[in-house]
Amino acid sequence: MGSEAGQDSERPVHRVWSDRFLLAATQVTNAEYARFLYATASTAPPFWEDPKFSHPRQPVAGVCWHEAMRYCEWLSAQTSRRFRLPSEAEWERAARGGLEQKQFPWGDDPPQSLPHYFTRWQHGPEPVAEYAPNAFGLHDIGDNVHEWCSDWYDPNYYAVSPERNPRGPDQCSMNPVRKASRGGSWRHHIKVARCSARSSIPPEFQYADYGFRIACDLVVG
Repeated sequence: MGSEAGQDSERPVHRVWSDRFLLAATQVTNAEYARFLYATASTAPPFWEDPKFSHPRQPVAGVCWHEAMRYCEWLSAQTSRRFRLPSEAEWERAARGGLEQKQFPWGDDPPQSLPHYFTRWQHGPEPVAEYAPNAFGLHDIGDNVHEWCSDWYDPNYYAVSPERNPRGPDQCSMNPVRKASRGGSWRHHIKVARCSARSSIPPEFQYADYGFRIACDLVVG
């Protein structure tokens, strides 16, 4: 995990072991989130009716961390499987697609080398899975919307992170407290984030470039 060339919070580079897990091939879409809203009579996120964000195959945007967790809990109850948000370590492993210490999910070529890069993300996120996935079959893993992680955020966590299955600190020492997030978004000039880039915001915030992707523990046997 991490990068010597990135921000201070990405150092030191350190090797991490994560148990096997499943990660959704795409970010949670509006169509998927609509079923949760209907079943739970929950309040829709603030951009739900905006035509720039309302296509069924676009990732749901403007969901706070608490609502993303509620979605995971609801889906777990419907399926008898434990769905959750990925940890930062799991997300970074998945984003790399097996490529050690490469900057992006596809390698070290700049984002500008991606097909149609300069014409994408004009007014909002794109429908998911419009472009090729990474080597693990994950679409939009570095772009479209920032993705919530389960961890509390600590910029100095890597200095004390355990080697096996790190889940972040027990609490956030920052004020206001923050939850970790990963990946780039449609709103940034450089819209695809590096695999090791870390970000965070308070868990109650509902930003137009924040969504989520679900993880699931792997059931063996």
